[in-house]
Amino acid sequence: MQQRADDPGHAGPLVPGRARFSARGQRRLVALVQVLGLAVWFSATAIAPSLRTEWALSTTAAVWLTASVQVGFAVGAVTSSTLGLADRVLPQRLMAASALGAAVCTAVLALAAHGPGTAVPLRALTGFFLAGVYPVGMKLTASWVGSDGRGRAFGVLIGALTLGSAMPHLVASVGPLPWRGVMLVAAAITLVAAGIAWLLVRPGPLLSASARPHARYALEVFRERRPRLANLGYFGHMWELYAFWTWLSAFLVAGREASGRGGPGPAVSLLTFAVIGLAGAVGALVGGVLADRRGRSFAATSALVVSGACCLASPWAFTWPQQALVPFLAVWGAAVIADSGVFSTALSESVDQRFVGTALTVQTAIGFALTVVTIQLAAVLAARVGWQFAFLLLAPGPLAGAVAMWRFGRSSGDHLGRGSAPSLLSESEH
Repeated sequence: MQQRADDPGHAGPLVPGRARFSARGQRRLVALVQVLGLAVWFSATAIAPSLRTEWALSTTAAVWLTASVQVGFAVGAVTSSTLGLADRVLPQRLMAASALGAAVCTAVLALAAHGPGTAVPLRALTGFFLAGVYPVGMKLTASWVGSDGRGRAFGVLIGALTLGSAMPHLVASVGPLPWRGVMLVAAAITLVAAGIAWLLVRPGPLLSASARPHARYALEVFRERRPRLANLGYFGHMWELYAFWTWLSAFLVAGREASGRGGPGPAVSLLTFAVIGLAGAVGALVGGVLADRRGRSFAATSALVVSGACCLASPWAFTWPQQALVPFLAVWGAAVIADSGVFSTALSESVDQRFVGTALTVQTAIGFALTVVTIQLAAVLAARVGWQFAFLLLAPGPLAGAVAMWRFGRSSGDHLGRGSAPSLLSESEH
């Protein structure tokens, strides 16, 4: 008897021309590709202290080592969506080729870069290729799971994203590895992801074509109430997320120096990995389950309120002892990513289904453009008032986003109840 594709405990149905694949096994493989494939995202951030010394980097140049990845990702997402690459190329092949491209860019940087003039373009190109890894992974995950369990499945996928993004900090915490070595290790990890995607990952029976972009609809998503609110929630989330991830280690180093506990070192790298990777993975899974059980609006609003409160409390937490600081950061690291899977789902449920691709492409492009702004502004503010107060800049984002998602829930009847079943997500969200 043929099993259901969305039954996580059984093999999926037969796919014509293919062997029988386990739905649960395929989702795990896609998550593994995310963990390994995104290891290059924050690789430059993890080695920024070494680069500042060796290359005599200015603050602006150091910021662009991360901000350029964000720009590249946004451009890559728009390009991929506009060209319909995930429909023209087998998605697992696109994901493998994209991971390979990101790995090659990172390896070239490690072997040949001697200053920001070479490194920044390579980092932008890395972000461009990563737009074919995580978003396509969402598409593949959706092809193996039905609507009832999609929140949890995406929670696992987003948890994998946080682990992968934090991986360079784990590598840096192992010991005094030269920065070029850290980059090469990250590139090798991403190369493994490319191999797994090419050899083992397959699309599920629920795979369907993504909605293609329609430029004339781009402004309509801001004229209609529910899509506008879903976008505002997402923008508030992105205002905080990547600036927090980028500058957490700088915040920790400054706090240790201010309280006399030391400075940069393996302990900071390990704590950064734990907050972003481990706590973030738990938060993403809990957020996905909560979205399925209590509704999209409830899950997003709750996470945004908690993370916004953590932003406001950060000046007091700056010099807290480890036994108080670590639990605080664990809560923050979980809350800041717990709502990440909700926004594209909420938007895709709210727009004209003919133009889902356009709506999600616009959402992604603007969201990642905002991350460039906040990554830059946080560094500028820290230079003026110190890292103790820099994260206050992030608080308006999640708090405004919480208001938007609460209003979204009120308008859709989803505020306290279970959310409606999501439509198939396109290939762009974070």
